[in-house]
Amino acid sequence: MPEEAAREYVELFTGLGVKHVEVLDVQNREQANSPEVLALLDRASGVMFTGGDQLRLTALLGGTQFLLRLRERYEREPFVIAGTSAGAAAMSTAMIYQGRNDAGFRKDEIHLSAGLRLLPDTAIDTHFVTRGRIVRMAQIIAANPGCLGIGLEEDTAVLVTAGRDFEVLGNGIVVLVDGLNCTGNTLPQVKPGEVFSIRDLRVHLLSRGERYTMPGPMANGQ
Repeated sequence: MPEEAAREYVELFTGLGVKHVEVLDVQNREQANSPEVLALLDRASGVMFTGGDQLRLTALLGGTQFLLRLRERYEREPFVIAGTSAGAAAMSTAMIYQGRNDAGFRKDEIHLSAGLRLLPDTAIDTHFVTRGRIVRMAQIIAANPGCLGIGLEEDTAVLVTAGRDFEVLGNGIVVLVDGLNCTGNTLPQVKPGEVFSIRDLRVHLLSRGERYTMPGPMANGQ
């Protein structure tokens, strides 16, 4: 429902005092490569991705001039990129695009794709506590232990600066799942449909005002 969502966000940001709010309604890859879209992006101080379908975002924008220009501005300028729900999940390096909330402890119960990689070496999931998504995040990290799992609860966000330092905002919690030092990871050995094991995951529960610095490899360029 792009038109309805656009109206709501224009009203929201205008009410917050933002003087110039424009809607970038990109429906196909041709539009994402168009001079008109790139000119609008060049004028912007920031971009926000709304909710919906994260796979649609990556399939639509992956490899386009829009995404390349967006990354350039983010890496080189004081430029803000924000997202909610699917718009946040799409910023991942390893992105979940399908999987039941109560699934994840059996191999291949969830499906991963490359995200927009706007926040390197991360796997982001949303509605995290409300929908019980800790186990499926564990499988993401078992498959990608170099990524930091970031589980965002509703009405909660992380404000990332310098590509690696973040502060928790909002009224819920952020769940971090760190697999850098995991042991006993059986995901590569078990067959599809079988239950996997992983040991020594580190889990942090962070509330408003808490700060966290991601490990060094995640800080490249931002």
